[in-house]
Amino acid sequence: MDKFPMTRAGYTALETELKQLKSVERPAIIQAIAEARELGDLKENAEYHSAREKQGFIEGRIKELEGAISLAEVIDPTKLSGTIKFGATVTLVDEDTDEEKTWQIVGQHEASVEKGLLNIKSPIARALIGKDEGDSVEVNTPGGSKSYEILSIAYK
Repeated sequence: MDKFPMTRAGYTALETELKQLKSVERPAIIQAIAEARELGDLKENAEYHSAREKQGFIEGRIKELEGAISLAEVIDPTKLSGTIKFGATVTLVDEDTDEEKTWQIVGQHEASVEKGLLNIKSPIARALIGKDEGDSVEVNTPGGSKSYEILSIAYK
């Protein structure tokens, strides 16, 4: 499989979550399953079934995180400059509403719109790649077409 870009902060966050799941959550759920088993009949034991379901979720998330970490290519945005590319922090103004937004373009596993982290594969990020300050960008989003002007580009 191909590697995918990720910032150092995103990589560290995934490692931290993986460590938490393996060292805290996994042992706790194993203990909960053991305690539920001691209660007797497993067919009608809601605590047992709930714990097993949670164990399945935890194990699935561990596999997902291990896969993401193994395929990550950590890129340091502070060493980049120029036009917009991965790692850029971009300030845009919506040409219709004059609303300013600041986004950092990051990898898919660390993206969070609430935190201002934009997935590199999103329509807005794809439209911004290769553009420069002062450029106007037309973005086709699921909510309709939007026009933005690029106010600033920073690599931090």
